Amino acid sequence: MIYNINEKGYYGQFGGAYIPEMLYPNVEDLRQKYLKVMADPEFQKEFKALLKDYVGRPSPLYFAKRLSEKYNTKIYLKREDLNHTGAHKINNTIGQILMAQRLGKTRIIAETGAGQHGVATATVCALMGLECIVYMGEIDMARQAPNVARMKMLGAKVIPAISGSKTLKDATNEAIRDWINNPVDTHYIIGSVVGPHPYPDMVARFQAIVSEEIKWQLQEQEGKENPDYVIACVGGGSNAAGAYYHFLEDTSVKLIAVEAAGKGVNSGESAATSALGKVGVIHGSKTLLMQTEDGQITEPYSISAGLDYPGVGPMHAHLYQSERAEFIAITDDDAMEAGLELSKLEGIIPAIETAHALAVFKEKAFKPTDIVVVSLSGRGDKDLSTYSDYFKL
Repeated sequence: MIYNINEKGYYGQFGGAYIPEMLYPNVEDLRQKYLKVMADPEFQKEFKALLKDYVGRPSPLYFAKRLSEKYNTKIYLKREDLNHTGAHKINNTIGQILMAQRLGKTRIIAETGAGQHGVATATVCALMGLECIVYMGEIDMARQAPNVARMKMLGAKVIPAISGSKTLKDATNEAIRDWINNPVDTHYIIGSVVGPHPYPDMVARFQAIVSEEIKWQLQEQEGKENPDYVIACVGGGSNAAGAYYHFLEDTSVKLIAVEAAGKGVNSGESAATSALGKVGVIHGSKTLLMQTEDGQITEPYSISAGLDYPGVGPMHAHLYQSERAEFIAITDDDAMEAGLELSKLEGIIPAIETAHALAVFKEKAFKPTDIVVVSLSGRGDKDLSTYSDYFKL
């Protein structure tokens, strides 16, 4: 089976570009050019130089000795938290800002949930001297205030989304509206592997640097390129797409995708799309989507501002439906405990999104000889107030 995208922009039955006519010229222009631009040696040279000298790549692949001893398996952490801006998001925004420049765009818009993608977008706009507008749900702005301040310091205009649940879905709606109204000069930097084709594929390709590095880093440390398992949290799914990318077609590498169960998969307050979703269309893509019987999107919930999206990227929908990846849902409580555990065992405070992935070790037993790579997608600075309130620190 093919797990990568096909020439029509689908992963299996998922993907495509379900967009209003007003957006067609923007999306089609990008679709026709993105692969040519990315293949250009000059583009690759500039992209790789910025990843190295600005972002600080390669990010280390760290053997977590104490965590490994506790769970009796070999656990490696892919340290995306050490990137400039504190998460994997910067890999994609560097790629897309270079893309926007080559498409002649001068104004950048973005959506953000946890604020990490907003910060990463504001960062590259400051770097390149481009106007930056970030849409963020009003609720997310309150719970991720430090990231809002960072965006403003970097020169971005942060506009609150005040409709619906006032979180990521609504911020994305606002960004799409803006793009429809400003089609000529504006590039929309989508932060995850969601949206109309070619975004899921383009973002996955920019994030693929993660699995590309894992392969040679494991070769150095273990004498083999392939781990037995790759574990990553999935909201929209960009850090997972990057961590899986070079292993997709090699089924000897098992993939584990970790979603937010919130207060429990069947509690009515959850974001476990694979368990709760049905096929539908959201933000221009056919995918799995949490919805009511009559197709209205249901509000997701997670303690993590980056995982409360009601859908999942089409690549992940296909990985779930084809059973290429195992999907596990982790509750708020288990994620918070896993975040505290990593902090105390390894001296690394993870983002709450990442903590969901780390909670898998309590759910699933691994063999002592298994090599398990966890995508440590972001650092916990932005979540300190949530951790602090939860544990009454």
